[in-house]
Amino acid sequence: MNQTGKVIRIVAAVVSNELGQTLLVRKRGTRAFMQPGGKRDPGEGDLAALAREIGEELGCEIIPSEARHLGDCSALAANEPGAVVEASLYAVRLHGEPAARAEIAELRWLSLDDPNPPVLAPLTEFHVLPRLRSLPPA
Repeated sequence: MNQTGKVIRIVAAVVSNELGQTLLVRKRGTRAFMQPGGKRDPGEGDLAALAREIGEELGCEIIPSEARHLGDCSALAANEPGAVVEASLYAVRLHGEPAARAEIAELRWLSLDDPNPPVLAPLTEFHVLPRLRSLPPA
């Protein structure tokens, strides 16, 4: 499974814009870009956790009635060596203009066919982006 046995359970937002780009964030002191989101608080549901995390990290709101579960996946954690991250992915639409806040150092809109992407978290590179590329055009 993994070297440490540590599993980090998160909920992650897949946010797309009108150009078909997906929103990625990079946390302070790290190199890898990933989906916004984070860990659930005790007793917190997926959409409540996403709403809280998106508010803290990007200063936006999600529109819960439009959220769509894209599935669950796992990969090696980008920022905790030897740990595995297990994510519930949700396609969400944002209300408001995203901006880097809290622990977020940078955000970036990435084209799915970008020939020179930044360093990506394994979950993003091996699960989220392939899943988005396989979806029919909106």
